[in-house]
Amino acid sequence: MSFFYSGIWIQLMILIGEVTLFFILGMLLAAVALAIIAAASITRGKFYLPRILIPGMVLLEGLVKAFCKLLGLDDKDLVTFFITLRNTMNTKAFSETPVEQRAIFLPQCLRSAQCPANLTPEGLKCRNCGRCSVGKNVVWLESIGYRVFIVPGSTFIKRMVKKYHPQAIIGVGCLMEIKDGIEMSDRIGLVAIGVVNLKDGCVETIADWAAVRDAALLGLKPPSDAVDFHGPAE
Repeated sequence: MSFFYSGIWIQLMILIGEVTLFFILGMLLAAVALAIIAAASITRGKFYLPRILIPGMVLLEGLVKAFCKLLGLDDKDLVTFFITLRNTMNTKAFSETPVEQRAIFLPQCLRSAQCPANLTPEGLKCRNCGRCSVGKNVVWLESIGYRVFIVPGSTFIKRMVKKYHPQAIIGVGCLMEIKDGIEMSDRIGLVAIGVVNLKDGCVETIADWAAVRDAALLGLKPPSDAVDFHGPAE
């Protein structure tokens, strides 16, 4: 027991305490700096230091959110900024990926409440019944070479990625689903583009189909029978 009362032990504890204090202060200062950069980027519509922002926001997400609130930003602003930033940074790699190596994941909440589709091991199989706008968009996406999945959750996404090995994906969903999906894609080495729904909820949500089509065409030539991608969403 005498060791714990020795000068060496006391000096070691003091050193550990000082290192811990400096580490905490460093985290706080980094979070403040990231919050200021994020706030400036959001308010000015321009990305500042994106390659520092992304890992910093992932590692210090809670602290950054707290300081962003002090700067007048809410969680939705920050998550939207994160998604936009990641989409921008992933656009080049996504554009360079052949369409045969891409996939798109749609949430099942987009379907009609009277949807006749059945759930299969690969998600819902759309019957293109016309009760919602999913069918015609799935047909169009498949016509330009995409593998399309309508899934009830992230478990299906991981299963399909493991089975078909796409190199790049488009994810459609609500704000937090897209954020979580992009982070999941980073962890497993996928290039991801996220498209946030125009209307959230659990039933009969509305996708931003114009944005989905724009994302799908990145790096591709528009089909000869192209439709008006910027028409009103259905």
